[in-house]
Amino acid sequence: MNIILFGPPGAGKGTQAQFIVKKHNYFQLSTGQLLRNETKQKTALGKEIEKLISNGKFVSDEIVDSLLKQSITNLKFRDRIIFDGYPRNVEQAINLEKILSEFDQNIGRIIFLNVARDIIEKRIMGRMTCEKCNMILNAFFNKSEIELHPCGKEYLVKRIDDNLETIIERYDTYINTTKPVLDFYLKNENFYTIDGNAEIEEITSKINKILTV
Repeated sequence: MNIILFGPPGAGKGTQAQFIVKKHNYFQLSTGQLLRNETKQKTALGKEIEKLISNGKFVSDEIVDSLLKQSITNLKFRDRIIFDGYPRNVEQAINLEKILSEFDQNIGRIIFLNVARDIIEKRIMGRMTCEKCNMILNAFFNKSEIELHPCGKEYLVKRIDDNLETIIERYDTYINTTKPVLDFYLKNENFYTIDGNAEIEEITSKINKILTV
């Protein structure tokens, strides 16, 4: 079954997606990572994406959908995709259902991580991602792990959009644009809400129970 991890920026979707990948042999489909990969290639599209992201804006549905479909149609990931941070609006949610239906797939679990804004600010301001293995660590919560990171601390970098001004804008955009997606999925019998303010291990345990029901 495919899974949606839903919640505001900094809710910990990426961290929990990594757990699901290792524990349940899933493929993490992060639209953010897809977009960052495109910017690294320095294409015209990549430069456009980089400008939007650095200003705390979301890219167009057309761009996101085209990148997503490449993964959804990959037989290697069939019915084993974690949609991390997508869909961001109702139109994307409807389009995702259409694409999955077209290839005889669906969403088996929708998990909403509900997190307070002050916690989100600290998580994002301290967030660091390894350029080699994509592991996500936090300068506030993972000091020892950062010192002992097997790839080396030099590969741990902050995203260009991880600053307070951008955080506030992204959170406000989430409330105004993405919140309706929550209402869209609330009627789904496979929708689950988890307190995202809890410790990572506690959240992980709850997600594991949901996936093994």
